[in-house]
Amino acid sequence: MSHERREGLVSSAYPEVEFGGFSRVDGLVAFYGRVQALLQPEFTALDVGCGRGSQADDRSPFRKHLRTFRGRCRHVIGIDLDPIAGDNPFLDEFRRMETPQKWPIDDSSIDLLLSDCVLEHVSDPAAFFAEAGRVVKPGGFICLRTPNALSYVALVARIMPNRLHRRILRTAQPTRQEDDVFPTLYRCNRKGLLRRFLRDSGFDAVVYRHEGQPAYLTFSPALYRAMAVMTRHIPDFFKTTLVAFGRRK
Repeated sequence: MSHERREGLVSSAYPEVEFGGFSRVDGLVAFYGRVQALLQPEFTALDVGCGRGSQADDRSPFRKHLRTFRGRCRHVIGIDLDPIAGDNPFLDEFRRMETPQKWPIDDSSIDLLLSDCVLEHVSDPAAFFAEAGRVVKPGGFICLRTPNALSYVALVARIMPNRLHRRILRTAQPTRQEDDVFPTLYRCNRKGLLRRFLRDSGFDAVVYRHEGQPAYLTFSPALYRAMAVMTRHIPDFFKTTLVAFGRRK
């Protein structure tokens, strides 16, 4: 499906997209709007699993602006295991992670930690949150967004072999680059479990579920339109996304 047809499909289900380039249920706008509300000019921000800077591909200037921290705080550091992240143009500094168990970040040096669509790929969540608790200053913030392991999207992904994920995503999300597709593990992707990891690593946190657009179904106009209606009635337990915000004690 072409960009034009895809955008027409989204607009038919969410006509407000014509006014600003995003829908009323856009999960990215909801998440990053709150992150930006926390960001201060004097902050040092850390993007964990920063990637290559996929917001460069976003066709909505507003959404792209929301995801950009560089120039809006003192310093933006990105860390990632993948060296391709060194090309991320939205960072002030990139530091390569040699191991996920030890981040190349000084103790208590970060005011705001962001990790977006990364936790589902983490093999050792205890180590992830231990490092988060180590690097975030007392009073600093952690901001997380990740799939809910009990949602319809995650349940399908979990029963599907990882080797098939690239093939399926080429159909469901043809604009997504293969460099942005990684094995999914879902080892802390439940609301209670995520809250417990945050608490145990020293954060007072709020964790909630969010349901956005059925983006994975744009390959089928009929399915997309049907799910756009059905998602309004999905029980909270089965919503597709987990969102968490915490403050370091």
